[in-house]
Amino acid sequence: MNKIRTVITALLLVSLPLSCWSAGLSREQIKGLDEQVQDIKKDVLAISAELQLLEEKLLYPSTSQVSLFVSMSKEEGYSPDAVQITLDGKKVAYHIYSFKEVDALRRGGVQRIFTGNIQSGNHQLDVSVIGKKGGSKTSRKITYTINKGVGPKLIEISLGSGSSAIKILDQ
Repeated sequence: MNKIRTVITALLLVSLPLSCWSAGLSREQIKGLDEQVQDIKKDVLAISAELQLLEEKLLYPSTSQVSLFVSMSKEEGYSPDAVQITLDGKKVAYHIYSFKEVDALRRGGVQRIFTGNIQSGNHQLDVSVIGKKGGSKTSRKITYTINKGVGPKLIEISLGSGSSAIKILDQ
């Protein structure tokens, strides 16, 4: 915590208007100050990233963590418009897809749509998908039972059309 305060204090001191000092400073000194400011910015960004990881570990401990991911089969002609996910009757995620997001999923991308905490045991997962196949609207729904153990749980929801409209890959 002291390191954060030191970095923030140094950043504030360095970011004071350089115009006050510019009359007495040479170009090399100003360049040196600019490099110091850039170094301090890098340190602040690194500390911010560390704090974000610590926050995630505190909010979602591995013993109760569940993460849901969405992927898509590479078949042409099918395009999801929206996905809604409920866990034990509570709506935990809803997403409307843009053209770029569908394209990224089609090229093999994976979207983390939800991370949360659940107790060990069985939980009901409901996935509803609205999409288009060949110009006509499609609506699919699947119900799956998650068996949550002690460690973190990863669930992949693979979207497609036909007989494999929605697949749940439980890891």
